[in-house]
Amino acid sequence: MERLMTTPAYMDPKKIHSLTIHCAATPEGRDVKAATISQWDIAKFGQVSYHIVVELDGSAVRTLADDRRGAHVGGKNTGNIGICYVGGVDAQNKKPKDTRTEAQKATLRRLVAEYRQRYPGIVLRGHRDWPGVAKACPSFDVASAL
Repeated sequence: MERLMTTPAYMDPKKIHSLTIHCAATPEGRDVKAATISQWDIAKFGQVSYHIVVELDGSAVRTLADDRRGAHVGGKNTGNIGICYVGGVDAQNKKPKDTRTEAQKATLRRLVAEYRQRYPGIVLRGHRDWPGVAKACPSFDVASAL
């Protein structure tokens, strides 16, 4: 079943309170681009899910403006910025694994610092850290790594 793309709802930037880190759940080393992830999300949710996708080479690709609501944490997207890195599963596509390249790690650290400066008091979480979420995403401990 194909979904029509909808324009993501407006989100007041003054009310941004959370920053959630995700993985794309793609196999280690597979060079999936941000545009492909956005296509998958449109097919599944009818819109782009993440505000930024971090590709294997560390490129941070803006996919949604901060004033648009994503579709990345069920029922908790208003006021929540979503950043997704490509990877998160072992090469056999069977087990969650922290597959971040050094370039992705550096970009994620930079993005987190920028969002903390832009939105003082923003709460940083991994997708799995949200109450009621039973996923390994982002396949690493955000609190200790970032």
